[in-house]
Amino acid sequence: MKPMKFFIFVIAVAVLSACDVPQTNTNANLSNANTASANATNTNASPEARNLSEVPRPQKVAEMMFARGEQDAATPALKVLEPKDGATINSSTVKLKLELGGDLKGYKPMKDMTTGMGNHIHVILDNQPYEAYYNLDQEFELKNVADGEHTLRFFPSRPWHESYKNERAFQMVKFTVKNGAANSNQPTMTNSGQQMSSASANTNANATATPEGKDMQASTAGAVDFKRPLLTYSRPKGEYKGADADAIMIDFWLSNAKLAGDGGEYRVRYSVDGGEAKYIDNWKSIWLSGWTNGKHTVKLELVDKGGNLVDNGGYNSTMREITVTK
Repeated sequence: MKPMKFFIFVIAVAVLSACDVPQTNTNANLSNANTASANATNTNASPEARNLSEVPRPQKVAEMMFARGEQDAATPALKVLEPKDGATINSSTVKLKLELGGDLKGYKPMKDMTTGMGNHIHVILDNQPYEAYYNLDQEFELKNVADGEHTLRFFPSRPWHESYKNERAFQMVKFTVKNGAANSNQPTMTNSGQQMSSASANTNANATATPEGKDMQASTAGAVDFKRPLLTYSRPKGEYKGADADAIMIDFWLSNAKLAGDGGEYRVRYSVDGGEAKYIDNWKSIWLSGWTNGKHTVKLELVDKGGNLVDNGGYNSTMREITVTK
C-alpha cells in the first residue's frame, strides 16, 4: 500500500473508532439510567411493605368463631338514643346511650375479665381511632369535648375486632358542643379513662397529626355528608405482640357505597409504610402476614374505579400508626 493511501486509511479508522465510542457509552449510560430508574421505583416501598402477603384467617380466630356457635351469623342492629342527631349540648360532657336489637343469635357486648376480650361496640369520635364499649348497661361518657361540631360513629364488633357488616349495624350522629368550657390543655377522655382525642386536637385545629390519631387535628365534622359514600377505618390499630402479630387484620365499614367486586363502582385502596398501593374489591376483612418489628403506617382510602379519592369531610383517607413486637 502506498504511503498516502495508508495514511488516509489510518485516519478513517481512527475517525470511525472515535464515532463508535460515544455511541457505545451512550447505550451503556441509557442502560444504567433505566436500571437506576427501575431500582428507584422498586425502592418506593419499604422492604416490610414488599414482603407482606394476604393469608387466610388465623387458626386462633377460626377456633374462636367455632366456639361462638351462631353468633357470627347474627345481624345486630344499633340505635342511638343519646346524643340525638343534630343535638346542641351545652356541656363538655357528652353522654352516650345505645340500644342493641336485631337477630342477635346470642351476641351480646361483654368483656371476659379472664381474657380481656369480648363482643363490643366500636365508638369513633370524629375521625379518631375507635374505643371499645363493652357493656351497654354501663354508662359511657365523653368528657372534655371541645366546642364545635362533631360526629360519632358506632358499629358492633367481634372479640378480635372484626366488624359486623349487616344493614342497620352502623349508626352515625352529628352533634354540636356550645359553651362547653372544655379544658384545651387536656384530651377528650371517656369516663372509664380511654383517650378519645388529644389536647392538641382541642387546642389547635391545624395541629400536626400523628398517624396513630391520638394527636390528630380536630375534624371538620360539618363537612361530612351522611348520604355520600363513606369509609370508616377500624383496624389495624395500636400494638400487636407475639402470635397476634403473625397476621394482622385490615377491617373497615362502608356506607352508601358498594365495591367493584360486589357489583359496585368503588374500591378500597390500602398501602403500608408508603409502599405500593393495593386494592380491596370485596367488602370483607383481609389478613396480612410478613410484618417486621417496629412501627408501621397503614393508610386506607375509598376511591372510584379511576383511582380518584372520593372525598367526604376528609374521612375517606385515613392513616394510622401501629407497633409490631414479635
